[in-house]
Order: sequence, then structure tokens, then C-alpha cells
Amino acid sequence: MDDAANPLRIPPQMSVYADKHNLFHLLQRMLTGLLIDQPEDPISYLVRLLQAADVPKIMLLGPPAVGKHSAAKKLSAELGAVHVTTDSLLEDQSELSAEARQYALTHQEIPAELLIQLIKRRLNSVDCVDKGWVMEGVPQTFLQALRLQQAGVIPQHVVMLEAPDDVLLERARGRLVDPLTADVYHQTFLWPADDAVAQRLEKRRDLPEEQRLADLQRYRREVTALTSAYQHVLRVVNSDQPITDVYQQVAAFVKTRRYYRTPRILLLGPPGSGKSHQARQLSEKYKMVDVSCGRLLRAAAADGSAVGDEVQPYLDGGTPVPDPLVLKVLDKRLSRLDCCSRGWILHGFPRDLEQVRSLQESQHRPNRVYFLEVTDDVCLERITLRATDPVTGERFHVVTRPAPNSEVHKRLRTRPEDGVDTVTQELRLYRKHTAALQSVYPDAVHIDADQDFHSVFEALESRLTAD
Repeated sequence: MDDAANPLRIPPQMSVYADKHNLFHLLQRMLTGLLIDQPEDPISYLVRLLQAADVPKIMLLGPPAVGKHSAAKKLSAELGAVHVTTDSLLEDQSELSAEARQYALTHQEIPAELLIQLIKRRLNSVDCVDKGWVMEGVPQTFLQALRLQQAGVIPQHVVMLEAPDDVLLERARGRLVDPLTADVYHQTFLWPADDAVAQRLEKRRDLPEEQRLADLQRYRREVTALTSAYQHVLRVVNSDQPITDVYQQVAAFVKTRRYYRTPRILLLGPPGSGKSHQARQLSEKYKMVDVSCGRLLRAAAADGSAVGDEVQPYLDGGTPVPDPLVLKVLDKRLSRLDCCSRGWILHGFPRDLEQVRSLQESQHRPNRVYFLEVTDDVCLERITLRATDPVTGERFHVVTRPAPNSEVHKRLRTRPEDGVDTVTQELRLYRKHTAALQSVYPDAVHIDADQDFHSVFEALESRLTAD
């Protein structure tokens, strides 16, 4: 498809500027707010939204007895932000709060929709808009996190405190409360320095041990999903250390300006290192666009465009497509709206120093680069022992995924490009240019790809939000 028929192509310069200044994220917040709140005066609403862009918006999460309340209270005081808790949401005399209190009084979970209405109303109040907020202990479930995001409640920082279960249970048993300030102390882990405060401490009414264990198990069931919901703005802090150390780490994190950068990922590695598989996994989970250079060229040749007509003879002849033509095809694809707004994962290009320099000089420079490291012997084993079933299109491997029966095994076919000589030559070319590629990306992350695909994906994922 030519440019004239593609209205969703964004000028590259605009894309780079928007990513640098976080405009796509800002636009998303503004449109989300308009659609959800539907204000009568949208201009004044947007002005107010922009004015509130830099105030703190912090969530402090973690299991019971991990120290959320103490950290959140101190943090809100230091930042001058509003401390929002589940209890504070129930304090006013509105019908919503009254309805929610009925659930709380009977120790029932407040329905997600009701809780989100309470939170949204509180965060839209004048003090929260002007000063910002530190929200403690909410959301507790992935459903609540999803509903909050749909309601436009997007934090700038999320801190998740963690500690071993035995430590948390011990803390819960010895917890004490100052009836005047509601500050939480502990007879072993956190004793007040002021004797007057120590004398008036009261022991909280303990929950049954079974209830404490149930609450902790419930949190453990949700923690993985909660982590994924806020992965781009999340910091996990070990709470099993002195409280001053914990707070210093929390405060240092929330005082940084962390914005989600639209991921532009470059996956490099030898043939057989798993680039296609990892790109597909990242794309499926994070909705980024999987851009395989090989597939992209074949698609261009088949779409009837002028550029495709230029590409087709090279594919028919089995010769490399010239770099300027490859870059033209890449530029068209990476300038599309989905790539600009959701991000992309590029693999199969660049392969040498000239190509990588051309990419760096374009408007599509990657902001995250990964090298998948694996030996030639492993690559040869992965590629040369695989074959495809021409009937189903499924790919099998002699060692890792053998054919299910003899009938399928007999009809398997090995692609010519998967032969030992061809793969050996491809590996030799990659090794020849590896040092040059690494010199252009000295800060790239090197991942050990000689392990199961899930472990490799976890290693990639853990660095996805690195600045």
C-alpha cells in the first residue's frame, strides 16, 4: 500500500519528538479523561488536567503488615500530598460511603465498582488535584487495578513492599496503635522514641491466625497480576530491613520523574537464538508490533505497492535486498500509528555495521537493545534438527519437540535454508559483524539465550522498563 492510501502514517520527526516529550502518554491520559468524565467544559477540564500533571500520584502496595501505612503516611507528609486509605474513603456522609461502610462493618469485600467510584470521587476533589495523592493498599486485586485504569486513575509511581511470610505474620501479632495519631508501631520491630507515645499505645484487636493466613494467601494469588498491571512505573522494595532504609528507597524512587517510554526494541543475535519467538511473546503480552524484517519484505512484495515491485525481483532471485530499499520498507512500517503509539520489536535487521549506522541515522532509533547470546553448536542443533509438517504447517524438532507419530514424521520436510552448510555460513557472517554491532550499542543488554524460552523471556521482560 502506497503512502497516499495510508492515512495512519505519522511523520518520523513528529514520532521522535512525541516519544521524547512523552506526548503519546499525555494524549492518552487526556482522551481517557474526556471520554470517561465527559465534562461540560472540556477546555477548562483539560487545562486543569495539564496543571495537575506534575503533582504526586503514588500507589503503595504490599501484603498485610508489610509497613504500607507507616511509609505512606510519612511520604504524604514529606511531599505535601493527600494520604488516601480505604478507611478514609468511608469517612464522609455520602450515600456511596454509607453503602461501602455496610460491607466493611460485616467484613465483606467492597465491590470493585463501588470502590472505584469512591476512589475516583476522592482523587477528583480539589485537594487531591492540587496537591497530589499517596494511595495506600489499593488496588488489592488485578480486577481493581483494571477498573482503576479504565476509570483513568493512572499513577506515576507504584511501590510494592515485600517481605517473607514468616516476618509478616510475626509483625501482625505484635502490632500496636497510637490512638491519637493512628500511627502503627510494633513491640519488637518499631518502638516509638517518645515515651509519652509509648505509654498510650494500644494493642489492636487481633484477627484470628486463620484469617491472617487467608489474607496473605489472597495477596500472593494476586501479586503477579498486580505487578504486570503496573510494570512500567513499579519498584519492588524489600521491607525486611530497617524501616529507615526502606523509606529511603521508597522516597528516592517516587522523587524521580519516571515516564513510560514507548518501547522501540531491537533484538540481535545469531540464527537460532530465538529472536522470532521472543518477539512474538513480547508482542502478545505487551501489544507491541512484531516487526520481522524478512516477513516485512515478503509482505511488501505481495501487496502490489511500488516499493513491493522493487523488492520482488530480489526475493525471486534469492539475492539480498539493497539496504536503501530495506530502509524504505522499514520506514513505512515503523511510521504507522500502531508502531508509534504501541511501540515495536525489530529483528532480522540490522546485520552489519553499515546497516546499523543507517538505522541510527534514521528517525527510528531503538531505545532498548538486546543481544541474545548462544553458542554456534546450540544454534546448529536448534535449526538443523527442525522440520515442518507440510500438511498442518507445524514445526517439530528431533530433540525438543519430536513428531507425535510415525505418520507425521514421514512427511516432515526440512527447509533448504536450514541445512548445515547454510546455517554455518549465516553464523559465520553474524560472528564477523558482532563486535561492530556491539560497538554501536555499548549499553545493550546481553541475555543468555542458552536456556528455556520462558527464562529468556523473563530476563527480557525484567529489563523492559529500564531507562
